[in-house]
Amino acid sequence: MKGTFPIEKFRALRTPFYYYDTEVLRRTLACIRDEASRYERFCVHYAIKANANPKVLAIIRENGLGADCVSGGEIQAAIKVGFPSENIVFAGVGKADWEINLALDHDIACFNVESLPELEVINELASAKGKVARIAFRINPDVGAHTHANITTGLAENKFGIRMEDMEHVIEVARTMKYIDFIGLHFHIGSQILDMGDFVALCNRVNELQDKLEANQIRIAYINVGGGLGIDYQHPNRQSVPDFAAYFKTYATHLKLRSYQTLHFELGRAVVGQCGSLISRVLYVKQGANKQFAILDAGMTDLIRPALYQAYHKIENISSEDPLQTYDVVGPVCESSDVFGKAIDLNEVHRGDFIAIRSAGAYGEIMASGYNCRKLPQGYLSGETPL
Repeated sequence: MKGTFPIEKFRALRTPFYYYDTEVLRRTLACIRDEASRYERFCVHYAIKANANPKVLAIIRENGLGADCVSGGEIQAAIKVGFPSENIVFAGVGKADWEINLALDHDIACFNVESLPELEVINELASAKGKVARIAFRINPDVGAHTHANITTGLAENKFGIRMEDMEHVIEVARTMKYIDFIGLHFHIGSQILDMGDFVALCNRVNELQDKLEANQIRIAYINVGGGLGIDYQHPNRQSVPDFAAYFKTYATHLKLRSYQTLHFELGRAVVGQCGSLISRVLYVKQGANKQFAILDAGMTDLIRPALYQAYHKIENISSEDPLQTYDVVGPVCESSDVFGKAIDLNEVHRGDFIAIRSAGAYGEIMASGYNCRKLPQGYLSGETPL
């Protein structure tokens, strides 16, 4: 079954562009609220790196989520659309001085600190301002995830986080610093995770590390387990809202949360992935030696995931009900990797047809580039002018 798109309204817009179905987004946010509220002290932040379209951010903020930022620019975007500073957390393996100062000026909730040198810089900059920075240490739990190798983050070989064996030492150092308030631990094991067993493994590791700390009389109030929940790229209509019930229940069941602790999540893809589609027009249908190509006006500059990760996105010809034919769906960029999908069955394609590349609400518009001097795609929400 194809998605529902206002094709007549699309005709007035320059392609390619991103189209966000706000009904899907609001249903997703309602499900997150409902499922997280079943458990005490569960706090959800939205990972802005997935999609920073300001209109999308405004809807997420209106629904009560906090903001997870990985750059100064994302902090500025969060503040601009009204996320309260006390609900903003700042992660990232390489925080620049100006970004740390920005976060200090806004008195954000927490820095997720990834190294001892970073801790020292935050303490120094906070001292200059006469402020105390709340920090959590990001610990690399050496827990694998069943996902693409490029989006795992919790293995010992990854650049993220502090080694488990260094955890107690960095906590001791933090506690000697006048301008640092150590409040907890942060973890993240990867993205596009659909196997709840991966999250169970993280829970077990967090439990182990907490027991170790408590044996040394170290109690913490804040646990952040990151995000990572995936979406169904194969069936965006059948499963437009991820299984948040199973996700939150996994943590409620397996993580031994103390009565004085809050548990924080940083969901990105799962919030916005299914609400967005990249809309493109067909430029040409080209017959090759042994295949035919549907050449679009969208390319890897607009949606890089297929070129970068060989990622799958469902592709639909939303202009045609003709019999199916098989195409390689490609873009106009002068790179052989500018391919959205090979051997894709589509209703017969004609020049000018609208093609929808689904499940593109996360890591789509936000990762677009101007390579080949191409214009960045615009983003439109359903129901807004000119839609």
